[in-house]
Amino acid sequence: MSSSGIPSGGPPLTEREAEDLLRCICFKTGPPRTVGVELEWLVHELRDPRIPVRPPRLAAALDTVRSLPLVSSLTFEPGGQLELSSLPAGSLMECLDSLSADLRAVRSALGPLGLTLSGYGVDPWHAPRGRVLHEPRYDAMETALDRTGPSGRAMMCDSASVQICLDAGVEEPGPLGYHRRWRLAHLVGAVLVAAFANSPLHGGRRTGWRSTRQALWTDLDPRRALAPPPDGEPRAEWAAHVLDTPVMCVRAEEGPWAVPEGLTFRDWLRTGLPRPADADDLRYHMTTLFPPVRPRGHLELRMVDAQPGRDGWMVPVAVTTAVFDDPEAAETVYRAVKPLAERAGSGPAPRNPLWLAAAREGLADPELHAAARAVFSAALEALPRIGASEELRRAVAAFHERYVIPGSCPADDFEAVTS
Repeated sequence: MSSSGIPSGGPPLTEREAEDLLRCICFKTGPPRTVGVELEWLVHELRDPRIPVRPPRLAAALDTVRSLPLVSSLTFEPGGQLELSSLPAGSLMECLDSLSADLRAVRSALGPLGLTLSGYGVDPWHAPRGRVLHEPRYDAMETALDRTGPSGRAMMCDSASVQICLDAGVEEPGPLGYHRRWRLAHLVGAVLVAAFANSPLHGGRRTGWRSTRQALWTDLDPRRALAPPPDGEPRAEWAAHVLDTPVMCVRAEEGPWAVPEGLTFRDWLRTGLPRPADADDLRYHMTTLFPPVRPRGHLELRMVDAQPGRDGWMVPVAVTTAVFDDPEAAETVYRAVKPLAERAGSGPAPRNPLWLAAAREGLADPELHAAARAVFSAALEALPRIGASEELRRAVAAFHERYVIPGSCPADDFEAVTS
């Protein structure tokens, strides 16, 4: 689960070379062995999260955290959200244990500063946050996303997620085949949105969505946050999607980055303007695409809201890993969610009817409720087979009993949280 794998820099790319690179490196096949997690957190006032944290104070706190000796990669989002990205781990428990240790270190550093990490899909109280990070990438991103409305800035500065990274799968057909896993991700993804929806408020107001974070992605951009068609050959569909998505920016060594309008990467390759594009430009372009499932050699599942509590994030990681990497669970879940494809229709996630219902209704939607019960039942059976600890199994079972069985989600707890 390295980065994209495209070589850095080099001579100008041809269109054919770009297609070949994308087909070769975005789905690296083999038996599923590794797990990774990227956790985003909002940073809030410890004594009262409704009190805004001033940007200078937040920036100073982030500088303190940067000095910690962590195993995970530590980065920050434009609004000051803190992100920890695990190394690829050889098992679910290895991943969770390593990331948990780093989280304890971060919380211990923030506590004396009067700050804490909060798990919400979007900030319930403060909107919009101003950018804390002012870098050419984020300046260009803001300019590009502003063209389609305010959702881009809210996504950049007010949102947080649990992103689960799993191997793409094997070349051969079957429960662990990469083609099946790609399709499964786009069906189970809607179930994960619904079950773990945790952002019904933004800026102190109810939005009408159980996952406002997912609503922001839906409204973000005409193409940038969309999935390619899930029914075709994944390598071909993804390569075409990357090349036909407009370029967000053209990087420059000095000065602000250009933000062209309507220039697809394919057009850039064909025209060579504003300058010839190379392999590093293609690698960078892929980081500016935000579909719910992003292939980066492995599959990056990006649809889960940040979760409440210190360890709530472990539940979606455990459930997702179990139903993807255990062959028996993968087959059971695929059969259970396959009928959802008719509800999704031909439109891309997250804008199709299935994903919109997941973000708006959560598990109050009957079809998603039934699918979630099947997903969690299969996960609970599979977790012992993939080495999950008893404590983790209890946590998944508790979530199942509290939310999934009655058809609820963490968003439904917000009456108490905000009172």
